[in-house]
Amino acid sequence: MTGARSKRGTFRAVAGILSLVLLAGGLSARDENWRPAAPEVETPSFPYSGGFTFARIRFEPTIWGGGPFMWGLDLKWNHDYPFAEENFTRIVDEITDIEVRTEGGNVLELSDPRLFEHPWAYLCEPGFWNPTEEEVENLRSYLLKGGFLVIDDFFDIRGYPVQWENFERQMGRLLPGYELVPLTVEHPVFRSFFVLEDINFDIEDARFYPVRGRIYGVFEDNDPSRRLMVAINYNMDIGDFWEWSETTFYPVDVTQKGFKLGVNYLIYGMTH
Repeated sequence: MTGARSKRGTFRAVAGILSLVLLAGGLSARDENWRPAAPEVETPSFPYSGGFTFARIRFEPTIWGGGPFMWGLDLKWNHDYPFAEENFTRIVDEITDIEVRTEGGNVLELSDPRLFEHPWAYLCEPGFWNPTEEEVENLRSYLLKGGFLVIDDFFDIRGYPVQWENFERQMGRLLPGYELVPLTVEHPVFRSFFVLEDINFDIEDARFYPVRGRIYGVFEDNDPSRRLMVAINYNMDIGDFWEWSETTFYPVDVTQKGFKLGVNYLIYGMTH
């Protein structure tokens, strides 16, 4: 694994440099809603089994604005894929009695009817998410029928909340009038399996500048006393903690807490 990791790290570094070079040359000619192709990666399709299969949401990314907001164009729905789900599902298999597929997971577009075979789904990089009307309608139906969605990995970029602004805009389309409610550690989701003492995920070196993690929720009928339908990790990236858990990239305690939070989301989502 060490050799493979080294090669992956080199590839990511080179890809990041190339991405920045291409951006520098072509930024001025692009429309603010320029839509690049979604990353092409191998995505196996696992049949429905009755157990837990990780479901990751695939989408066509949209770029909002320019300048510093364009940073990280190589990181979209497939950020941390497939190592994040592989490591996460192995942890779930090890510490719970859930029947879980540990070879990875399914990658689904929001318009795919197979989404309803998965009670729990994961979407990352919503700062670049701009779903179609069909996708909005299907996801809304999924949530209102009992689905649970984890949204992860988006940040203030050098102090600018452009990713949040796009996410908030798309959530307004998805669930008009619903509030994004800040969650506290007292919410049952943080006690559904592990009892978390805090939900502080502030990381000094994430994205190479300090960030303060916050967790928001969207509730059934817009009522915080009802079922939590969407858990939102802002200025956080628990998928990164899962992906790099076999390395020393993040502190052990933060990595462990990232796994605990993910397991709690899963248990809550499958039991509420």
